[in-house]
Amino acid sequence: MPLDEIDHLLLTLVQADAARPLHDLGDAVGLSPSAVQRRLTRLRATNVIRAEVAVLDPDVLGAGMTSVVLIALTHDDEKHHTAFRERMLAEPRVQHCYSIVGQWDYVVVLLSPDLKASRRLSRKLFDQYVNRFETLPAFEVVKSSQSVPVPGVSRGSGR
Repeated sequence: MPLDEIDHLLLTLVQADAARPLHDLGDAVGLSPSAVQRRLTRLRATNVIRAEVAVLDPDVLGAGMTSVVLIALTHDDEKHHTAFRERMLAEPRVQHCYSIVGQWDYVVVLLSPDLKASRRLSRKLFDQYVNRFETLPAFEVVKSSQSVPVPGVSRGSGR
């Protein structure tokens, strides 16, 4: 589906705040609220916009410890990869799980209340199918984002 400059700008704006009122979005892109609604409906229907979610503060909810974990599976076969992936998908404290190339098979990002809880979670999650893992507790979150760069739109730009 071809996207124009207005679509790109709308996508940038709703990534920053999906609850922004249609009239505010329309003012920012030079369209009426109903025209903005039609575009957003089209972007949702074509899965350009896959979901609209609330971003919660993990510190407020007692899950302020972020850990990055490098994983090497015991066996490099479909059965082990499938079982490991299913385990990661089922655990809500797993924020991200990436299959990677190199000496490690996966990178997993975990949220937990503290280092002790992170260790317990790692032992629970990585007891099966995993040959070895290395946990890297984050000292500070410098940037955490799900935003996708939109072609032709720089951050903070308006119309």
